[in-house]
Amino acid sequence: MKNLKWRVVLVVVVLLGGLVYLTPTFTSTLPPWWSKVLPKEKIHLGLDLQGGMHLILEVDTDKAVENYADRVAEEMKETFRKERIPFTKVERTKKWDVVVQLAGAEAQTPLAKLVEKDYPVMKLVGAEGVAEGAMQVTLTLQDFQVNHIRKMSSSQALETIRNRVDQFGVTEPDIRPQGEDRILIQLPGVKDPQRAVALIGKTALLEFKLVAEDVTPQDVKEGKTPAGVKVFPMKHVDSKTGAVDMTQIALKDRTVLTGEALTTAEVRLDSQYSTPYVGLEFDSEGARIFERVTGENIKKRLAIVLDGTVYSAPVIQDKISGGKASITGSFTMEEARDLAIVLRAGALPAPVKILEQRTVGPSLGQDSIRKGLLASVLGGLVTIVFMVVYYRASGLIADLALILNIPLIMACLAAFGATLTLPGIAGIILSVGMAVDANVLIFERIREELRLGKTLRAALETGYSRATLTIFDSNITTLIAAVVLFQFGTGPVRGFAVTLTIGIVTSMFTAIVVTRIIFDYLLLQRRVRTVSI
Repeated sequence: MKNLKWRVVLVVVVLLGGLVYLTPTFTSTLPPWWSKVLPKEKIHLGLDLQGGMHLILEVDTDKAVENYADRVAEEMKETFRKERIPFTKVERTKKWDVVVQLAGAEAQTPLAKLVEKDYPVMKLVGAEGVAEGAMQVTLTLQDFQVNHIRKMSSSQALETIRNRVDQFGVTEPDIRPQGEDRILIQLPGVKDPQRAVALIGKTALLEFKLVAEDVTPQDVKEGKTPAGVKVFPMKHVDSKTGAVDMTQIALKDRTVLTGEALTTAEVRLDSQYSTPYVGLEFDSEGARIFERVTGENIKKRLAIVLDGTVYSAPVIQDKISGGKASITGSFTMEEARDLAIVLRAGALPAPVKILEQRTVGPSLGQDSIRKGLLASVLGGLVTIVFMVVYYRASGLIADLALILNIPLIMACLAAFGATLTLPGIAGIILSVGMAVDANVLIFERIREELRLGKTLRAALETGYSRATLTIFDSNITTLIAAVVLFQFGTGPVRGFAVTLTIGIVTSMFTAIVVTRIIFDYLLLQRRVRTVSI
């Protein structure tokens, strides 16, 4: 009797715990103290149930390799100057080839030794003489480095996009690689698809470049720019009318600082006009570089370039220490917030292209929920009727355990923060059938023991003890299959595996523990002599 009381307490505790976890799902008006002491997670609905966005992106991995070759070319210029190797030109040409034009043929040997020593990722593919005794050497990236950059750019793009989506506030997004250079993104419940697309696809390459003060606007207009200077578009926003005007500005090609040195980017309000802007803070290395650059270029202009567009080019009035800067541009609060998100999450290593974009409407999700619930109710009713007809009073006990099984499954989904999908509903229906299957095995075993002339009490003990082993065996094999589906499956398959796994555990609890408590109560507490089975 004492053992029975403890089992009853266990079941009551489990049911009350399930009720606590389900409360946030079924009501949004919780008291303030609830979230401080009790669970606030609720069941999340997948894309197929609540609607949202489905995207397939392609990462331009070739562009990532080209960017790497550009950086190598810039590093080579500095190295050649340091090693006193005379050259007239170092630039990337087609794809990831780097052409080095040497002042004379005698510089080819030290160049080859330097490349072998300091740039093992490059290999020499050709050399030819050009006018006036100069020598042109062509280098290219090694195949292993090209493959490494492609792989790393895809994985880095995946992590960057995941960080952006997490900060965007989407609940239970599904972001995973698809093939070598594609990314599948599913965003349940997104209300503004265009904003989400703009946030995900923004390259967010932040650069600080010095303005070429000696290049006049007329030179820019006529295309007369010296070596080491490039023309960039510049965005002007009228603070009164909000009108956007695009002009051009000449900047020195060398980037003095990039967004890689950022530690934080947050939205702030201008104290004078209360307009939002993005405040930046750099790490120690970035702060040191920023202080040095601003100290060496007082009364000169420093341009802030984002994705190839100049947002502002303020005059440096004094050395700026502390590693702080800002990006202004008459942003709306939403634009400033999104810009801060992409800067915090980091720049994409390469541009991404949207190959497929679909928006799933919530009406389709409601229809799926309605049909899924209808299927669950019909399946459950048929099972309940069958158990009552075939096993009579014992069938009613099994039905009670079956009814308790469904809220326990839903409570576990809420407790683990899992996402309920349409295949997940199918997993719940399957687990309902498996819950009854366990009781069928137990009841049939009890019937056999009764036919052998045993008392009801003895038949019950033998039936539960021997059938339980069979139930464990069958459920463990199903559980292994569900775990494999979860580990190697994606999307809908994982949703099915989650609910099936939870359903297996809860069905074993209700079919073995709960029904046994009811039978023991009837036999021990109520002194029942017979139970129809």
